[in-house]
Amino acid sequence: MSFANPTYLTIALFAIPALIGLFWWADRRRRRALNRLGNPTLIERLAANVNWRGRRWQAALVVASIALLLFSMALPQWGEDVQEVQKEGVQVMVALDVSQSMLAEDIKPDRLSRAKLEIADLMNRLGGDEIGLALFSGASFIQFPLTSDYGTARTFLDGARPEVISRPGTDIGSAVRTAMSGFDENSNAQKVIVLITDGEGHDPNSLDVVQQAADEGVVFYTIGFGSPEGVPIPEYDQAGNQVGFKKDRNGETVLSRLDEATLQKIARIGNGQYYRATAGGSELDALVSELNRLQQGELGAQVEVRRIERFQIFLALSLLLLIAATLIPERIERRRQGAMAAG
Repeated sequence: MSFANPTYLTIALFAIPALIGLFWWADRRRRRALNRLGNPTLIERLAANVNWRGRRWQAALVVASIALLLFSMALPQWGEDVQEVQKEGVQVMVALDVSQSMLAEDIKPDRLSRAKLEIADLMNRLGGDEIGLALFSGASFIQFPLTSDYGTARTFLDGARPEVISRPGTDIGSAVRTAMSGFDENSNAQKVIVLITDGEGHDPNSLDVVQQAADEGVVFYTIGFGSPEGVPIPEYDQAGNQVGFKKDRNGETVLSRLDEATLQKIARIGNGQYYRATAGGSELDALVSELNRLQQGELGAQVEVRRIERFQIFLALSLLLLIAATLIPERIERRRQGAMAAG
């Protein structure tokens, strides 16, 4: 047996002893009040028809009823119900830029770390849609395929770092082609590519690749990380300590700038929207709202095993005990001595 809401068991652990103590205290107080009224013999005669045993049974039944009520509110479960559920949603392939420029710190703690947090937050809001992740810089590969197992996907997301791809650059065309290969062609669900990058240093031919994907019905949303003004790119040693900033061949510090114009073009070609990343993540609200408007298609069947809730049994028993408590009379009829003889 398991419980879906075990908090109520903890409440019962404290409430039931307290309730028993309350009934005991009330009974003792009632008896002391009677004893203060006067002659014990007279009081005993006046209270002769009080159903003392019945009152004790009433208290016991009320306590048991409340205990069963709290037990039912804990939602006890046993047994399993196996169901095949048809999933519907959209297919979302995220293309995440892991180039060195994504380590720039114009968005705290840095562009890449903030982007990964945003992808994890997106998973929390998808509600059953499938999501996959492609990593890219000068080359690209699929980090994890389309899945609705967000827990496992987050573990793979943590591994997105610049070191996983040795080729430098920002090849958006390669990222789009890789993301396209991750879609399930047999599904009629809307296919979406969410491109997360600073857009800097892309291949000019990438727009042609985007156009080809858009012609196949893929919708593009782009999220730009960084600032148009540009910031230096930190460099780290093998121990993870910052040793300076990236410099060009002339020894000048390289500034990484957000290329909003390119990302806006990609979104326009792909019939989607462009968003600039913010510290508060408001762009994610807008993106999720857009995804919810898209065509929901079949994503395949999934077998779900659910525990069967049995709270109804204990709720019914609680009600029956409460009804039984109300049926116990407060007083009992006693024939006066000699009444039968006088009749």
